[in-house]
Amino acid sequence: MNEQHLDIAVAAARAGAKELMARRGTRIVQEKAPKDLVTDADLASQKAIRDLLIEAFPDYAFVGEEEGETEPLAAVRDGRSDAPPCWVVDPLDGTVNYVHRLQSFAVSIGLYVAGRMKLGVVYDPVVDEMFTAIDGGGAHVNGETLQVSGCRDLSDSLLACSFPAGVKSDSDEVDRFVRVLEKCRSIRRLGSCALNMCYVAAGRLDGYWATNVSAWDSAGGTVIAREAGAVLTAYDGSPLDDWQPRFCVAASDELHRDLIGLLK
Repeated sequence: MNEQHLDIAVAAARAGAKELMARRGTRIVQEKAPKDLVTDADLASQKAIRDLLIEAFPDYAFVGEEEGETEPLAAVRDGRSDAPPCWVVDPLDGTVNYVHRLQSFAVSIGLYVAGRMKLGVVYDPVVDEMFTAIDGGGAHVNGETLQVSGCRDLSDSLLACSFPAGVKSDSDEVDRFVRVLEKCRSIRRLGSCALNMCYVAAGRLDGYWATNVSAWDSAGGTVIAREAGAVLTAYDGSPLDDWQPRFCVAASDELHRDLIGLLK
């Protein structure tokens, strides 16, 4: 990965965000499934992003949340040496917030190469924060270096979590939430997986877990959190599967260990 890839991804994120902001007051909302929303802004954002990425890198694969492009090529998923790099895009992460005119939504772009996410861009257009990272090159927001908080004590930690649409009171997600809530300082549900991961990277959150998100939700944030020094694994402590991201990310080994113990 190089600066050309990053520059194109940043431009694509801004192009997608432009579509989101232009439609923020007039968005047309539909249900993909019960309590799972999509808007005309999601679709317009993905088209703008895809057009830029594919024009710049026509031989790369593309996975996006909308328009039926949700499955990676088998060679990409398997990390084969002959697989093309694959863009993984969420054109609007935080759709429910967007629909209700709340903050905390973003455009997220990741680039998966040879079995690993290697580049991440997450853009929050409301506050004009551009989070970026290239594998091995550190993480940044608007050009400033990011570093996790380093919080080690669960009782001092501010955490975030994600629930699936239509979560039930007797679900495993609710059980995990209660177990962690009893031990930490507080928990937030902010509505955007990508931004939650960036906030861990920036030291605004100390940890975050999600057991119900999709690859495009976490793709960009994965690289950003990792490059800022976060500990990131599957929620049971096993290696993270980028295509099935059921994960826990934390600001230190100690905090990660304690969270994993509660989430299993």
